[in-house]
Amino acid sequence: MPIPEDVTGEEIDKDVRQELQSLPKTLAEDVARNLVMVARLIDEDPEQAYAYSRIALRLASRVAAVREAAGFAAYATQKYSEALAEFRAARRMTGSVELWPVMADCERGLGRPERTLAMAGEPEVQKLDKAGQVEMRLVAAGARRDMEQLDAAIVTLQSPELASNSVQPWTARLRYAYADALLAAGREDEAREWFAKAVEADKDGSTDASDRLAELDGVEFVDALTDESEGAEPTSDRTADDSGVPDQHQDEHRDQDQDHGQDQDHGQDQAHDQARGDNS
Repeated sequence: MPIPEDVTGEEIDKDVRQELQSLPKTLAEDVARNLVMVARLIDEDPEQAYAYSRIALRLASRVAAVREAAGFAAYATQKYSEALAEFRAARRMTGSVELWPVMADCERGLGRPERTLAMAGEPEVQKLDKAGQVEMRLVAAGARRDMEQLDAAIVTLQSPELASNSVQPWTARLRYAYADALLAAGREDEAREWFAKAVEADKDGSTDASDRLAELDGVEFVDALTDESEGAEPTSDRTADDSGVPDQHQDEHRDQDQDHGQDQDHGQDQAHDQARGDNS
């Protein structure tokens, strides 16, 4: 597959470059350039990213970073069985538990939430760093929702990390998942409060918490361009709420649960980290 000339392979993380040193130099460069393409495309064109990951995998299947990248590319395209196989292979090679949450989420994708919950209780979870433990909590809550156990999902998300006023990389997603679970359970007032807290923490727009909050407040966004294209006469007293900001709800990676969509986002973010390309 074509790779732009400006992609040299040097863009990947030094740890990945070190792994690739076990390969002949020319081969290592080819693999590195394909990994960079995986990282560049995994958000905007997951299918293309997947195709590049398969090339890297064919060239260097014994390199753990390549197996991880292939796993995340498969995950991004909802090929959960394939993703799980690649993550397991990478884990065998490295002995790391870092991939445990996304492996558990693959079980959800395969329709096995009971297996996800079993993984949430395994000793590996205690070996995860704080971010990994929060991610495992999000995945477990999603599994509870898959099983229509809304109250249990809410309890699963209740944690010191949720209660903390400190804003960490996971804070917005955790608050968002909690708000969404509350809303699904019919606790609208509490959901509004937590969507508002998610907005406060979501400085980079990684969730659509602001849109969800606006919905609960009864704010309707109207696209001014659409109005005019349909023959509507422009008015001079258009309000700020008519500013043409579209509703941007995201259709998540496999089911109706909003929190599981967050899991996939994380998976794709990890793909950037693990493939070590420049990048949500």
